[in-house]
Amino acid sequence: MFVFPGQGSQWARMGVELMDSSPVFARALHECAEALAPFTDWNLLDVLQEAEGAPGFDRVDVVQPALFALMVSLARLWESLGVTPDAVVGHSQGEIAAAHIAGALTLEDAARIVALRSQALSAITGRGGMTSLPLPKEQALELIARWEGRIAIAAVNGPQSTVVAGDADALDEMFTHCEQDGIRARRIPVDYASHTHHVETIRERLLELLAPIQPQEPRIAFYSTVAGHTDEPLDATYWYDNLRTTVEFETTTRRLLADGHTLFIETSPHPVLTHPLTETIDTHNPTTDTLVTGTLRRNEGTWHRLLTSLATTHTHTTPDWAALYPTRDTVELPTYPFQHEHYWLDSSTTTSDPTNLGLGATTHPLLGAAVALAAGEGHLFTGRLSLKTHPWLADHAVHNTVLLPGTAFIELALHAAHHTHTPTLDDLTL
Repeated sequence: MFVFPGQGSQWARMGVELMDSSPVFARALHECAEALAPFTDWNLLDVLQEAEGAPGFDRVDVVQPALFALMVSLARLWESLGVTPDAVVGHSQGEIAAAHIAGALTLEDAARIVALRSQALSAITGRGGMTSLPLPKEQALELIARWEGRIAIAAVNGPQSTVVAGDADALDEMFTHCEQDGIRARRIPVDYASHTHHVETIRERLLELLAPIQPQEPRIAFYSTVAGHTDEPLDATYWYDNLRTTVEFETTTRRLLADGHTLFIETSPHPVLTHPLTETIDTHNPTTDTLVTGTLRRNEGTWHRLLTSLATTHTHTTPDWAALYPTRDTVELPTYPFQHEHYWLDSSTTTSDPTNLGLGATTHPLLGAAVALAAGEGHLFTGRLSLKTHPWLADHAVHNTVLLPGTAFIELALHAAHHTHTPTLDDLTL
């Protein structure tokens, strides 16, 4: 199944390298750019390529649509490789991409939601914030009790991962308290408080902006992480609740595991949810053969990175290798059975330890021992060559006479030089 995170997986020039190496990804990204264009005053491709004058990811109305486009395009790339989800789940804004991939939203409606909703968030920026706590929900509730009405649970990601949000000054006080108590709180780099009472001030505006969308019945299973929602239509009210209520990601992950899902692919520019996912799996049923993997990584947006993720996924599913290598021919395997014959070269059973003779071992297949000469006059290396102990030497013959290759002499000299800490061959005479 595909997992779509919220904000936090972005990085500069994400997706640019992959555009150059994957026509499928590039085409999907261009389609997203066209869908976003009617709702934004900037161009998606300019933002990703850091074109002169293009806005940056410090703006919420830029980073959220950009992440949406990347996640949708990566999902289309996975699908083109034969890795198709039987279910999707999203976290906060990630649900918009998940709903589109599930078929519940057209690309145009999804673009409208992510673009206009992120623009509406500008009305509540500068007054709030969000902080990640390495605590279960119950302990997080105890911690923030003294700031009731000012700080709330924004997301429950895993057994030891809870996000709180609220008033900026209250979060500052809580952060100081965490430092004093040894709680490793982490500030999330945003200046607004999603999933709290702050969002209520833009409710009517959001419902008006999103009223034109026409949700459809999803083609594949869509698992909601919005508190209190199960099978409701994904209309304007749902997308307001998605921004206002707590993200119940851990609860939804448990539902997914109970329903038999064992492969989780985080479809994002950088893995954000793999750790809480793994935590939940380990506490739910640690013996289950379950795989959690990402797609790209920060500053690793190449085709090679995608192939690495695909190879990891191959341990749990079968990609469409013909789509990946359309011009390659398959090779027929032999029809006869393996005979299980043993062809290892037998090593000598009489090899002795040279250290028992006062010599130094060289750990070399041709040189058996080394000894430093008296008065510092040099080093002596010894070894015995034989077709019995080195049968592979027989492969080098001149006029039916087995000869030690010249490269072997060079190798002997270099190994001796390395042994004496002078690993350089200055002169060679043949």
